[in-house]
Amino acid sequence: MDPVRRMPETIYLDHAATTPVDPAVLEAMLPYFSQRFGNPSSIYQLGQDARAGVDLARMRVARVLGCEPGEVLFTSGATESDNLAVRGVAWAARAAAGGAAHIVTTAIEHHAVLQTAQALERQGFAATYVLPNRDGVVHPDAIVAALRPETCLISVMYANNETGAIQPLREIAALARERGIPVHTDAVQAAGSLALDVDELGVDLLSLSAHKVYGPKGVGALYVRQGTVIDFQQVGGGQEQGRRGGTENVPGIVGMGLALERAEAMRADYARHCADLRDRLMRGILDAIPGAEINGPRDAERRLPNNLNVSMPGAVGEMLLLSLDVLGIAASSGSACTTGNTEPSHVLRAMGMAEESCRSALRFTVGWGNTGEQMDETVAALAEAVSRVRALSGSPTG
Repeated sequence: MDPVRRMPETIYLDHAATTPVDPAVLEAMLPYFSQRFGNPSSIYQLGQDARAGVDLARMRVARVLGCEPGEVLFTSGATESDNLAVRGVAWAARAAAGGAAHIVTTAIEHHAVLQTAQALERQGFAATYVLPNRDGVVHPDAIVAALRPETCLISVMYANNETGAIQPLREIAALARERGIPVHTDAVQAAGSLALDVDELGVDLLSLSAHKVYGPKGVGALYVRQGTVIDFQQVGGGQEQGRRGGTENVPGIVGMGLALERAEAMRADYARHCADLRDRLMRGILDAIPGAEINGPRDAERRLPNNLNVSMPGAVGEMLLLSLDVLGIAASSGSACTTGNTEPSHVLRAMGMAEESCRSALRFTVGWGNTGEQMDETVAALAEAVSRVRALSGSPTG
C-alpha cells in the first residue's frame, strides 16, 4: 500500500481569484507563440499578422463594452488599469486646475484602487473613502455627500470581489454626470456575470482582467471614453496609440478578446448555472452549521450569482481553509491579492461586522467546472472542519 496519502480531486471554489483558461481561448492563443510571433509594430507581414490579432481582440472587447475600438487600451491586468485610471485622471486634473484635486472612492474597493488613492494622498492629493451599508452596498447619496468643488474623479467598483455586492453604479454615474465628474469602475468581478455596456452604465473608465473570465493571466484592459482627460503613465514607445509604451503581449491580448466575447455570449447561462450552485451551497451551509452567517446582500438581485461569503463564528477562517485544502477543496478567506495578510478583510470591517465574524469568514466562488454534488461534498467537509476547529478553541457556538 502506498504510504503517501493521495489528495482527492480538487473541488475548485475560488473562481473570483482566477479561472482556468477556456480550451478554445488557449487554442486561439497558441499560434501567436509560434507561427505568428512577430512584433505588431513591425511593417513586414509577420508583424502585421500579429497586429491583426491585436486589432481583432480590440474589436471584440469594444463590442462587449459597446464602445469604439480606439477607446480600449490593453494593459498587463486590472491592477495596472486601476492604477492608470485613478492616477491618470488625478494628475491630469491637478495639472489643469493648477492646484488641489480630490478623489472619491469607497472603503470596499480592491487594493489596486485603495492603495493608489492612498499613494496619491502622500503626493498632495485629497481622497474620501465612502463606507457601505451593512450589506456592503454604497448608497449614491453617500457618494454625493463626499463631493467637493475640486473633486476630479469618482471610482466605485461594479461588484465587490469579496462579498459579491453589486453597487448602484448607474445611479452613481448619473449623479456624477450631472456634476461633470468622470467615473471609473473596477468591473473585474462583474465581467461574465453582468452587462458591461459603458453607455448604459454611464461610466468614463472601466477596468477589466482576462483571467477572471477564463482567459490568460497577465493581460487586462482599460476603457477610456473619448474626451476623458487623462495623463497616460507608461512611456517609452508609441504602442497603444501612444497611450502605453511597451511591446504588446500579443498572445495574451488575443486570448482576452476571445475570452471576453465568449463570456458575454454565455453570460445568461453562466449566471443561472452559478446561482443554482451558490444557492445549493448556501442552503447546505445554513442547515448544517449552527451559527453560520451570510455576509453581503441576501437579495439575489444585489449579489453576483457565483459568490457566497459566509462567517462561522468560533472558527478561524485560515484554519478552516487549511482543513478544506487537505480534503481537496480550494476556497478563500477574501481577496487573492492579500494572501499572507493576517488582518481581517477590510471589506467586512467597512461593513461594520464584528471582529470574530470577520476572522471566521470564507469566500466560495463557483464556476463552469462545478457540480451540485461538489456543493454537497463541500458542505459536509466544511461542517466537519468547523466542528473540529470550534472544539479545539472551546467555542460554544457549535
